[in-house]
Amino acid sequence: MCGNVPAGHIWLVGVCSLDDVLFPEVDVRLEAVEFTAEVLVVVAAACGPPPRCPGCGARARRVHSSYERRLAERPLAGKKLLVRLRVRRFFCDRSRCRRRTFVEQVSGLSERYRRSSLGLKGWLRQVAVELGGRAGERLCRRMHLVAGRTRLLGLLEPPTEPERSPRVLGVDEFAFRKGRTYGTLLVDVEAGRVVDVLPDRTSETFAAWLREHPGAEIICRDRATAYTRAIKEAAPDAVEVADRWHLLQNLAAAVEKTCHQHRACLRKRADEETARVPEAPPLLQLPLHELPRTQILERTRHRHADVHKLVAAGWTVSAITRRLNLDRKTVRRFRDTDLDQLLASAHERRPAGVLEPFKPYLNGRFTESLGQVSGSRLFLEIRERGYKGSRQVVRRHLAALRAGTAEPVRADLPSPRKITGWIMRPQDTLPPDLARRLLDVRIACPDIARACDLARAFAELLRNRRGFLLNEWIRQAEQDGPKPISGFAGFLRGDLAAVTAGLTLHWSSGVVEGHVNRVKTLKRAMYGRASFALLRARILIRP
Repeated sequence: MCGNVPAGHIWLVGVCSLDDVLFPEVDVRLEAVEFTAEVLVVVAAACGPPPRCPGCGARARRVHSSYERRLAERPLAGKKLLVRLRVRRFFCDRSRCRRRTFVEQVSGLSERYRRSSLGLKGWLRQVAVELGGRAGERLCRRMHLVAGRTRLLGLLEPPTEPERSPRVLGVDEFAFRKGRTYGTLLVDVEAGRVVDVLPDRTSETFAAWLREHPGAEIICRDRATAYTRAIKEAAPDAVEVADRWHLLQNLAAAVEKTCHQHRACLRKRADEETARVPEAPPLLQLPLHELPRTQILERTRHRHADVHKLVAAGWTVSAITRRLNLDRKTVRRFRDTDLDQLLASAHERRPAGVLEPFKPYLNGRFTESLGQVSGSRLFLEIRERGYKGSRQVVRRHLAALRAGTAEPVRADLPSPRKITGWIMRPQDTLPPDLARRLLDVRIACPDIARACDLARAFAELLRNRRGFLLNEWIRQAEQDGPKPISGFAGFLRGDLAAVTAGLTLHWSSGVVEGHVNRVKTLKRAMYGRASFALLRARILIRP
């Protein structure tokens, strides 16, 4: 170290261990270190062998000149680090080369036109991959890195597209905007990574991708008909595998529809059981003039009227979907289901009030006193029995009883969704109390009992990979199953080969669904402002 070194400077002579810390395996010579309160400046010079010309590839022999570059580096000891790098400009002596001079690039440290080191570029790229633009900019500010959101997003370059499709390809859709615009996700099921992202979910786009990328032997998909058409058109030799999770989901929807259709059987059985219990408190049976005018019920009435008006005018399901901005399945449900059933289903989805378990007692006390009991007294009585609500709720119910507008209190019935959950669960995991309630439901309605048997039989085929028994199950379901279950069986028959493969092979779309969830996370983090190209880049870049 020299004796006349100005304050804030350290001159280094010869080889120093600091070289290995700052520039490991990089051909530079460390000359000096300058430091201030916030910035650490490292002065270095390139000292590697003469490079090759980027135009013709010839090795340089003559130095033209040198100049200094400033490169931002990763922070050191909580301070910003700036590298003042002296590089050489060389002549290109080949006469046929269009370049006359060129500047050397230090491998592992610099690249052309960039004012940051390759190490800092790698850091910023990882920040952009994980957090995106604005969130990444905030993190960089805390890490003493100078990087705006535009610079971060500019580092996201998608990997090169493979020439061939993976052997086992998974395909599924995801929503850019739910209910409106969708894209397609293509996944290598064996490797568990995303292969490509398509801007829509049409069969033409997917078929074109399959033609440009041959090699798919097995394709895992859901029940979307567009993907089926594309596979049959562009990859007819590939084995289609229907996803097992979607099959169970479709079966559960058929079971729930059966439970909805036979709700009256459960109500009748519950009323009979209540009437046979002599010690049950007398219930005040008040007529229900009409369902309450809640928002969901009014929307159901208007939607049913709009759909049937357009159906009567000869509109197709697709045209009604576009006109009312609804899903095709929603339009079909309102077209094929009675209004009373739709209203009952919507009415049952409302949350049970805190007073609901105590209404039989209140109605009984009201009947015994001939309507002369006070609301405050009833409030004190049910509070001793565990009521946690307010006094005003009790008074409102008592006023409805006196006005004759209160709903009749009936036995508590499990909702169709609850019954479906009991049926679809494996029998050995169902608690004894729920098993008893399911047994009561089966006794009350033979159709629900048959749907339960068929659903459990199908679940056994799926879980044990017994696809060879699928034809027999379809025959039984179509022969004596409830209408929704027989409709599901007919749907399976129309896609028999793919469903049989799904119930036989171990391949499935599980890894694809996992990546769809990752896409949802990325999309929501970008708040819908990202272009398709940027979203595609973030999806394809592996963290």
